[in-house]
Amino acid sequence: MGRNDFDAIVVGAGPNGLTAAVTLARAGLSVRVYEAAATVGGGCRTEELTLPGFRHDVCSGGHPHGVGSPALRRLPLAEHGLEWIEPDLPLAHPLPDGSAAVLAHSVEETAASLGSDGRQYERLVRPLLRRWDELAADVMGPLLRVPSHPLLAARFGILGARSATSLARRFDGAPARALIAGLAAHAIAPLKTPFMGGVALTFALPAHAHGWPVARGGSQAIADALTSYLLALGGDVVTGQRVRSLDELPAARAYLLDVLPSALIAIAATRLPPRYTRRLDRYRAGPAVFKVDYALSEPVPWTANACRRAGSVHLGASFEEIDAALRSASGGQPPDPPFLIVVQASLFDDSRAPAGKHTLWAWGQVPNAWPGDLNGAIDAQIERYAPGFRDVVLARASAGPPQLEARNPNLAGGDIAGGAFGGRQVLFRPVVAAVPYATPDPSVFLCSSATPPGPGVHGMCGFHAARVALRRVFKKRPA
Repeated sequence: MGRNDFDAIVVGAGPNGLTAAVTLARAGLSVRVYEAAATVGGGCRTEELTLPGFRHDVCSGGHPHGVGSPALRRLPLAEHGLEWIEPDLPLAHPLPDGSAAVLAHSVEETAASLGSDGRQYERLVRPLLRRWDELAADVMGPLLRVPSHPLLAARFGILGARSATSLARRFDGAPARALIAGLAAHAIAPLKTPFMGGVALTFALPAHAHGWPVARGGSQAIADALTSYLLALGGDVVTGQRVRSLDELPAARAYLLDVLPSALIAIAATRLPPRYTRRLDRYRAGPAVFKVDYALSEPVPWTANACRRAGSVHLGASFEEIDAALRSASGGQPPDPPFLIVVQASLFDDSRAPAGKHTLWAWGQVPNAWPGDLNGAIDAQIERYAPGFRDVVLARASAGPPQLEARNPNLAGGDIAGGAFGGRQVLFRPVVAAVPYATPDPSVFLCSSATPPGPGVHGMCGFHAARVALRRVFKKRPA
């Protein structure tokens, strides 16, 4: 091809890179995406990791922010093969006494599982839930901008700025406190960290508004649908080609990079001033995860019946136990016991395993780049709430931080969040800037989870970066 064939080039075919490419292509621009791996997807890939016929999500499994994403909802992805499957319960959180707190579709069912704290939970979420779709558009974007709904955003901000420790003080009982801790723990930071209360709310509210679905066939279906739509719009995707420098690429008016800040420095080295790269160098990676995928002969034998209806399960006995696990991982020590996030998609999607068999996805937080083995601790934590679990395991595939990074360079040291949740990085990623997606080079943009709103399969980082490029480079008004 000649050297002026594209308006924009996107580096990285994860959900953010693909959403950025689609957003640009929908504006009538010519777009090419480059991906180092043999397949698109990044954190949205699905492979047979254990036994033939058992399809496991390589990174992201459940999608609390997918179906309700302001970016993805506007795209005709169902026409390109994406089918969301909603479990009976979005989430169950079993407790040591055999009961479980649940995050259900209805606020009432959730409240009923929290005993005397149920009414307090309703008072917490109902005012925000009524306008969650409007609020989500403001919450899932950069901080330094005027929100579309200022009063609503301010109401959320008053609660969201609190730590999970502070938010949990609204509740007296162990079930509600454990539920809040587990929701906040997706950020992998100590529960006393400011804004961890906001993290908990941004997982609870979507469950009531849209659910926590899984994608039929695996998370790969999300990336495949985005790619199919991009191709239908006239876009182009090149896989199996690692980009080490923008100088290797065809000329384009805009380059959008779905990579970590360290990779942005390397790839765009000749275009970024030293003062900016020094700021990027200060960006910190966060704790990591240790992931285990299981092939099972039958469903997990949970003690709590609610767990047998849930797409996702959180395993941590109490607020205090979960906090201890997060503090250990953040402080450089493996947790004992670990807090686990578990997804059991095959209960609701029969394409994940052979007839009568099942898959299980589980991970626990560990220190960044930790080289150890958490298999035994993860097994024990599941067995604690599902006696006999080990007897139904046919095979497993484990990946600690080094293996996760080898699979996907964006998971530096096994950090699935694209950077630590703490300090200025709670609010400003990758640097303090009104427009965090832009760089000093007017043609280069960052669109990875190292930009707001951060990690998750929602495409919002790519969506916002593409809209900035449309305004600044192409002088187009984003739709």
